[in-house]
Amino acid sequence: MRVVLAQPRGFCAGVVRAIDIVEHALEKYGRPVYVRHEIVHNRHVVETLKNKGAQFVEELDEVPDGALTVFSAHGVSQEIVQEAARRGLPVLDATCPLVSKVHGQGKRYVSSGRTLILVGHAGHPEVEGTKGQVGAPVHLVQSEQDVEALAIPRDTPVAYVTQTTLSIDDTKSVIAALKRRFSDIVGPETTDICYATQNRQTAVRELCRIADVIIVVGANNSSNSNRLREIGKEEGVPSYLIADGSELDPAWVKGKETVGLTAGASAPEALVENVIAALRAIDPDLEVSQMDGKKEHIEFRLPAELRG
Repeated sequence: MRVVLAQPRGFCAGVVRAIDIVEHALEKYGRPVYVRHEIVHNRHVVETLKNKGAQFVEELDEVPDGALTVFSAHGVSQEIVQEAARRGLPVLDATCPLVSKVHGQGKRYVSSGRTLILVGHAGHPEVEGTKGQVGAPVHLVQSEQDVEALAIPRDTPVAYVTQTTLSIDDTKSVIAALKRRFSDIVGPETTDICYATQNRQTAVRELCRIADVIIVVGANNSSNSNRLREIGKEEGVPSYLIADGSELDPAWVKGKETVGLTAGASAPEALVENVIAALRAIDPDLEVSQMDGKKEHIEFRLPAELRG
């Protein structure tokens, strides 16, 4: 059996920045640092930061007065920002800059008098944050059927933005449905899908040409990791999402010659190595190689308080 690693895979610049913010904050200010929501969607990352002194909460009322608070990479609503300001909480914002870009686009569309439509998954933290940042009603759609069900007159001036971690193909079809439905519509095509999501999806499609099975390392609640698994299935290759090597079912790879292995944008490389070890326990003669693919060199700056 051989394993071919997708390139790129794993951590993106937004995730690296978010984790760095928590770690630098702990170094500079000491423990505890309170983080609203999982900093990124990965249990192993969260547990590692907990061990270093981070405390994760779902709501700000769980944060003691005066305690340093970090907003997760997914972004938060203006209501949360204002609540933190009211309480005088010192805040470090780890929102991914590409998510912040979507917030800015949405605000500009609304200020120009357009009704805003958000393409995304209900309940996802990024979606909730974007809806709460815009300062106006936001209509959420996930499918072409949702577009048809919108109670908005067809000649209404509308605009759309998208969750950054969706499948490009799914987003294209929904955007096409929006353009069929509305006569006065503006939006950013698929450029809101972040570079890392695009690159990982492209790599999985290429991996599917040679792999007999696809293994995606990532969390069940990670949108971009789920999209990678779905793309593998769409390409006709059995595809599975696992948190680490302990969840690998030997039956998935039995009799398979080539295993394609990738990781979502919030999954550390150590978990990929953990899955390789689990595969090597099945086949001690396992060969591991990496496909050619796009090299990512993007880095996002830390907040000013943590630089230097």
